[in-house]
Amino acid sequence: MAALLEAVNITKQFPGTLALDHVNVELRAGEIHAIMGENGAGKSTLMKILAGVHSPDAGEIRFEGRLITIANPHEALRHGINIVYQELSLVPALTVAENIYPGRLPTNIFGMVRYPTLFRNTTQMLSQLNVAVEARTRVEALSIANQQLVEITKAISSNCKVLILDEPTSALTDYEADILLAFLRRLAASGVGILYISHKLNEIFGLADRITVLRDGKYVGTKNTSDVTPDEIVRMMVGRELGHMYPPKSQEVGDVLLEIQNFRLHGTSQYNSFRLHKGEILGFAGLIGSGRTELARAVFGAEPHAEGKVILNGSPVHIQSPKKAIKLGIGYLPEDRKAAGLFLEMSLKWNVEATVIQDVSAIGFVSSPKERELAEQYIRKLNISTPGIEQEVQRLSGGNQQKALVAKWLSIQPKILIVDEPTRGIDVGAKREIHFLLRSLAESGVGVIMISSELPEILGMSDRVLVMHEGSIVGGYSAAEATEEKIVRSASGQPAKIEVDTEISKIEVN
Repeated sequence: MAALLEAVNITKQFPGTLALDHVNVELRAGEIHAIMGENGAGKSTLMKILAGVHSPDAGEIRFEGRLITIANPHEALRHGINIVYQELSLVPALTVAENIYPGRLPTNIFGMVRYPTLFRNTTQMLSQLNVAVEARTRVEALSIANQQLVEITKAISSNCKVLILDEPTSALTDYEADILLAFLRRLAASGVGILYISHKLNEIFGLADRITVLRDGKYVGTKNTSDVTPDEIVRMMVGRELGHMYPPKSQEVGDVLLEIQNFRLHGTSQYNSFRLHKGEILGFAGLIGSGRTELARAVFGAEPHAEGKVILNGSPVHIQSPKKAIKLGIGYLPEDRKAAGLFLEMSLKWNVEATVIQDVSAIGFVSSPKERELAEQYIRKLNISTPGIEQEVQRLSGGNQQKALVAKWLSIQPKILIVDEPTRGIDVGAKREIHFLLRSLAESGVGVIMISSELPEILGMSDRVLVMHEGSIVGGYSAAEATEEKIVRSASGQPAKIEVDTEISKIEVN
């Protein structure tokens, strides 16, 4: 079958980094073609070149058999090449319809927008996608998951021959992801070629026709999905046997470290209680919007709570701000590392020391030797791949950005570490490193609260699992009892096994 889009010997260099080194990829019409590789392998750079964001230093691009130059995103769109990034580009104050058709709004002879036509066209497009949002709804009123679906609808609404998707399901529930993947299959069947970046191997093997693997900016190979196994793809990605994704769990945990009693957030009627033990990884499962993040942020002092007690090491404490939480030895890795966790334009050194600036200062001035020692310590400890401590964090790969965020919070030497979606958007190798790091922290006595939407991660990492539904903890399971079926039932609001200690109204697994 003739290629729809070809990238041949593409090379791209940034200051100090050879991002792509003679990379090749071929996309056929009607094909879903996965691009895989560790963070920093060059996937996003290649996609941005095909979308006209970057220009290659060498190599050529062929579209429908013709040699073309894509100087900017407008030229890519003119050829029918659309890209959807991980970071949303919607305008919150505008309606869904206005976001889907920017610059293409139907107008009358006076230049006025014909809103009935706009809303009718949008409703038809959303219906084809099976997206349950209203065309007239402002985007700011939508969940992140529905905003992602609107972003993809926006790309598809134009003359789309090639659709490039970068981690499109990272913010979606399993149900929403299934809707999207089913639509992508129908879209491919209509002749659209799809380039698909994802770190989710099960998703790739259920969707893609072929897989191209990049490693360290180089082309490794292209395989028919039906001809390879996930383990073989992982070996191509990392260049080695990866081993087990999850470390062995704790054989026993210590005394109660943190106790949350009858905790209620403002604007809600639900009361939640739970315990965290020293050396334990306590997993929080649930659907997007179930209240896990809100509860964690309230415990950390980032959101106020209306009622309830926090008991740390047997003593009541009042955590009214993140500053107080940090002082008590509680760290919090937010789910969106770019928006809420890191100072992207600042150096790696500055990010690592941000929470402990007083520890690298003397008589009111930052000590260069101390801050260098601190940064280099965590670069070595976490195996952060960087040219140096002065490197801007925004120039690091996703996996190394996540490690930088971990370093920032390890620098406070936490007693409790709350991690919200700790491996979202990072490659399989970096995921394994984060998993083993969290277990190492637990073995040193740190209590870890882990929020994750990936059930295999919850089951593989957690010593106990608590499940939330509509703001309430509705199920609790030991590692031996927890199964995907039980967690899904609880997360969906179905009856689950709950053991209640009436003394503190907690959900606890013996």
